[in-house]
Amino acid sequence: MSSRIRVAWGTGAAPTEMAAYDAALADANLHNYNLVGVSSVIPADAGVDAVGTAPDLGPAGNKLTVVEAHANTAGPGHTSAALAWAERGDDPGLFYEAAGETSDDDVESRVTAGIEAGLDLRGWDADDPAVRSVTVEAEPGEHAAAVVVAAYGDSDPVC
Repeated sequence: MSSRIRVAWGTGAAPTEMAAYDAALADANLHNYNLVGVSSVIPADAGVDAVGTAPDLGPAGNKLTVVEAHANTAGPGHTSAALAWAERGDDPGLFYEAAGETSDDDVESRVTAGIEAGLDLRGWDADDPAVRSVTVEAEPGEHAAAVVVAAYGDSDPVC
């Protein structure tokens, strides 16, 4: 596995909730992988890059280890997702996520409070956390989704 973690984000709208989620993943270029969620620890030997759109991380259908902030809404309305991360040099770091039918400011505030609590819980000191958030509006009659995903390395075969 690559020692880089890439943070990608996207939004999408479609006629169903799942199609909107798929469209948001496509916007982040993560729609062709089977996402395997993990909690929130950044391995000591990994660095984090905010890339916006993920590069090619392997063949379609592979599994990809991720920490994901994801929210859907039915229109009319809006929804937001945010991911915060704190790197600690050569030591393990931390991700925290927040999402919901709320504003960028609210999810950023929640994810910042969460990561600060997580660092305190572990007794870890870190530089100021980085935060990425996205918001999407859903028109009447459609669904919308927002995602911010931390993809750990490259994908691996499912079987």
